[in-house]
Amino acid sequence: MRTVHLRPGEESIRLGQLLKLVDAVPTGAQVKDVLLTGTVRVNGEPEERRGRQVRRGDVVSVEGMEDVRIG
Repeated sequence: MRTVHLRPGEESIRLGQLLKLVDAVPTGAQVKDVLLTGTVRVNGEPEERRGRQVRRGDVVSVEGMEDVRIG
């Protein structure tokens, strides 16, 4: 499992930003398409909202990629 650390003072990151950060999507324009496929999960639950705030301890799974824990 890969860990992505938030910057000091940050409490969360938007799911769309995280997906770009971990190279799950090449561009921001493709985030919505990936989310609508149903292959993205946050803490085991399907998620389609690109603006979803993920926080420390959350685990994001994208089909075909290593899981990402927010640290």
